[in-house]
Order: sequence, then structure tokens, then C-alpha cells
Amino acid sequence: MIKDLFSKKKTLSFEVFPPKKDGEFEKAYETLDALAALNPDFISVTYGAGGSRSKTTVEIASYIQNTLHIETLAHITCVGNKREDILSVAGQLKERGLNQVLALRGDRPKDMSDEQYNSREFTYASDLITFLHTETELHCAGACYPEKHFECFSMETDLKNLKLKQDAGAEYFISQMFFDNDYYYRFLENAEKKGIIIPICAGIMPVTSANQLGTTISLSGSSIPKAFSDLIAKYGDDPEDMRKAGIDFAIRQIKDLRHNGVDDIHLYTMNRPKTAAEIVAGVQ
Repeated sequence: MIKDLFSKKKTLSFEVFPPKKDGEFEKAYETLDALAALNPDFISVTYGAGGSRSKTTVEIASYIQNTLHIETLAHITCVGNKREDILSVAGQLKERGLNQVLALRGDRPKDMSDEQYNSREFTYASDLITFLHTETELHCAGACYPEKHFECFSMETDLKNLKLKQDAGAEYFISQMFFDNDYYYRFLENAEKKGIIIPICAGIMPVTSANQLGTTISLSGSSIPKAFSDLIAKYGDDPEDMRKAGIDFAIRQIKDLRHNGVDDIHLYTMNRPKTAAEIVAGVQ
């Protein structure tokens, strides 16, 4: 079980996303094979918005667990799902011998009306964790936000919500990406004061192109430190130099975290084995 790894060693894990089209599975498997060669402690697999194409998540997670023999964490979201939908996915996971999930509320689907959103069966991720903990045999991880969830009023409220996830049965947390380690250290200190005692993995996103600032990063709500913005300004117009600089920034960020006692790192690979390999080599 993934939860047992944290007390035994420093962990390095990956996140991947499943193919968006059926014809892309062969390429996805090649990517997974290359990532597996880096010996991650576990791999998490994301879930489509509102639960779209959940079967691809299950299939990719099954390949990782049953073919590559690497511990697997399948994401599951509840914002667009009813209880029977969640139980259906849980059943699919069980059929493949998968029993570990990252339970998330998830992003609101673009086609979801205000009425549907406001009357959804699961309001928060803690509700989903409670449901899974009582109605299934799945082991749950949860997400956390070093700079608070963008919809939350305050860090204080966000930490209270985090405690609710722990109390509901979350066995460990994986953090949203961040680029300023000082925010993360402050978050860990405040989380401990709130009674958060389960392990927390630091989520690291290597930024290898300036375009990522306008997409993934802006959606995360993560702040951009001056050193990072200077890097973008200097190398953003040169794709190869930007790629090298982004990888170097991630390596230095991980080394600083490890130096300061953060033992568990979760790398958002964006399905790029070469980038992941360079970072793994750089932090060893």
C-alpha cells in the first residue's frame, strides 16, 4: 500500500494523464514504460472533467499496477457524479484489482449549469472521502493547497477543510503545484498546528515552456516568485533554453525541499518521460 511507503523511505512519485482518444493508448503505454524505468514509488492517473472517460483512467491505472507492477493511485472526482456513478467506477477499479484512489471534488465541467452545480450530491472532496470510506473498500488520498484553494475564503478555512478530509479517512495528501518553497514550509507548519498528522507529498511541476503560465499554472492559483518570473523573462522566447531552465528550477526546488526535511515528492510529469528522467537524475 502507498500509505506504508512514507514511513520507510523518501518517496518520488509521478502523475500521468490518460489518453483523450482511444487511438492514443499505444503511445500512452510507451510513455508509461519509459516512466516505469525510472522506478517511481507510485504513479497517479488523472480523471477527466466531471468523470468524463473514467474508463480510460481505470485502464491506464490497471496497466501500471498489473503490467508494470508499480503502486497506482487512480484519481476520482465527484463534482459531476451521483452516488451510483461513483459506485460504478469503484466497481470497475475493484474488477482490475485496484484499491487506491485520490479523491477530489474536481473542476466544474463547462457544460454544467448553475442549477446542476448547486444541487450536486457531493459538495466537497471530504464528502466523497466519507462516502468511499463507508461504502467501498477503497483507500483514499486527498489533495491539499499550500496557497489555499482558489475558491476558499482564507487559509484558515482551507486548513479546517483539510482536517475534515483527514477525519473522513484520507490516509495521506498530495499538494497542488507550487513554485515558492517558503509557502510550502509555512503551510506544513500551519497544517501541523491544525492537527494534520498524515503524510503530505509535495507536488512539483517542471515548467518547460512559457505557454504553461497561461494554462496549467494559472488554473492552479499558484503564485509566481520573482526568481521564476525572471527565468521566464530570460528564456521564454527560446524553447530549448526554457526547457533546460525549467528543469533546473524544478531540480533546485526539490533539492531545497529535501534539504529541509520534505521527504516525499510527487512530480507532475505531463507525460514527458525525458523531462522526468532529467529531474530524477538531477536530484539523486
